[in-house]
Amino acid sequence: MTLLMGFAFVGVVFFTSMLSGVFGMAGGLVLLWFLLVMFPASTAMAVHGVIQLTSNASRAWLSRRFIVWRIVALMALGVLSAAGLLLLFNYTPNAATVSLLIGLLPILVWTPRHWFQLDAHSASHAFCCGIASGGLTIAAGVSGPLIDIFFVRSQMDRRQVVATKAMIQVVAHSIKILFYVGAALALSAGEWSIVLLAAPFAMLGTQTGTRILHRLTDANFRTWTRWIVTGIGVFYFLQGVYLLTR
Repeated sequence: MTLLMGFAFVGVVFFTSMLSGVFGMAGGLVLLWFLLVMFPASTAMAVHGVIQLTSNASRAWLSRRFIVWRIVALMALGVLSAAGLLLLFNYTPNAATVSLLIGLLPILVWTPRHWFQLDAHSASHAFCCGIASGGLTIAAGVSGPLIDIFFVRSQMDRRQVVATKAMIQVVAHSIKILFYVGAALALSAGEWSIVLLAAPFAMLGTQTGTRILHRLTDANFRTWTRWIVTGIGVFYFLQGVYLLTR
């Protein structure tokens, strides 16, 4: 990683953490794209996990009084189950597969609510959400839109949604780091130094985004989330098609 790329990486980490601080997920999508340009897919997943763990942990801490811990515990069990299944099948990611999976995610944010009878407050639904979102986090790096469909029927406000999702992501990204630990160890000491240097900027970006979040209404929060995630998803899908056909 050159010095210029290192500076660009730190800037991207700040911006994407701020974006996630506001909308709870979009920043991770942008950050993963940048990392896939820089590293092989497995290494990008590991680095993405470290940065997203830092970003989500700081967001969860700042909003800790809004976290619904019962939901987090049930989903964590599901994430562990999904990791075990992927280990069993010896899953290895590639940029084309990751791009196509992420590119399809925006379909979920436009699906009519009445199509789903899902509620994160239900124990079985929360566990299933953990399996699905945990598997997607490890396989494709992110799962924000998928988690959302388990929250749309809940009575939680935007702060509880963002806080609870942040804590779930802390669990998922921690497990993702362990899943790709071999690829993480392949990075040089200099590259890891830049990654660790970027960590405080992830927390700073999260703090900035959290301030913006408190100024949004629930309606604006959901509208902006849909359009931002859709735009990113279209880009990813086109990239995935290109990688498959080149």
